[in-house]
Amino acid sequence: MLRQIALSLTLALFALTAQAQEPPAPAIEEVISSQLQAFNDRDLAEAFQFASPMIKGMFGNPATFGMMVQRGYPMVWTNSEARFLELREIGGALYQKVMIRDAAGSLHVLDYKLIETADGWQIDGVGLLPAPDLGV
Repeated sequence: MLRQIALSLTLALFALTAQAQEPPAPAIEEVISSQLQAFNDRDLAEAFQFASPMIKGMFGNPATFGMMVQRGYPMVWTNSEARFLELREIGGALYQKVMIRDAAGSLHVLDYKLIETADGWQIDGVGLLPAPDLGV
């Protein structure tokens, strides 16, 4: 009987540990989708809320942040579709690849770095990935 209880507790602990280690894809996708929608709505204060403390410190306010996105990431500033690709862990950080369609219909692949804070998942950086070589 004691052996069964110990086995049950071990299995329950193993299940909880495995559950805790699974990447939180739905929460991450929600953060990125919400920020993309905020940019489409031109709600810079809302978009800024999804940025990490480091990003907020770099840009200082929503207007400056919005100007950087508008100039540096026009496909994010005005986006029409987002498809979530690979979520992976690199050096302890989570990276989410997202394929975004811009206002002109062109596709772009971006790599979002996310960190977990007391306020939940936040975007800690975005990089534009090179277009794949299709050999055409």
